[in-house]
Amino acid sequence: MYPHLRWLVLARKHPSAWLLGVQLLGILVYPKMEDMPAGQALFGAFGMIVLGLSVWVVRRSPLGMWLALVLAIPALVFSISGALLLQPSLTTAAQVFECLLYFYTAWSLIAYMLQDHKVTSDELFAAGATFTLLAWGFAFAYSVCQQLYPASFVATSTGDFRSWMELLYLSFSLLSGVGLSDVVPVHPQARALVMLEQFAGVMYVALVVSRLVGLTLYKASKS
Repeated sequence: MYPHLRWLVLARKHPSAWLLGVQLLGILVYPKMEDMPAGQALFGAFGMIVLGLSVWVVRRSPLGMWLALVLAIPALVFSISGALLLQPSLTTAAQVFECLLYFYTAWSLIAYMLQDHKVTSDELFAAGATFTLLAWGFAFAYSVCQQLYPASFVATSTGDFRSWMELLYLSFSLLSGVGLSDVVPVHPQARALVMLEQFAGVMYVALVVSRLVGLTLYKASKS
């Protein structure tokens, strides 16, 4: 088999791995983007890649592909319009759709992992991708919250608005249960979102991760 065909087959077999890899790469490149003059444009372009991969992985799940497109297309349109017209309201609208798309994609991956009693390598990648999707979704929810309610979060940095990396850092801290973050929710609506993410993190470990571990141990005991 030709090398490029081998990569194509590998990509088709493990779409969740590509989504997980790109999102983990984003954690490393987002700080660089924030310091660059064209950072906003690069951030938008990177977000479009993640949007496309999110729609791609939904195809593997038993849920409807049409809803992913209904959420992805407006997110793409509002994101491009907000960048070109420099309208924060359009960017906020895009973040609302991105938030909903990431939550829907996370739910579709959970449904994909729960649809049988076998643990495949792609399902293990899906477990990681689901975690990052939830973290991204809540980070977008926090961003929308602070647009609607300025000074929703306080931190060691100055200003009423937290950067994307600060909100993503808060989201990962809460979802993982570590809780170590210098960003603190102070508005009641922000605290409500934080409590929802804390609940989502606990339920994810209790329902999804524990099931995958149990099935893996059960398979090992039978072999």
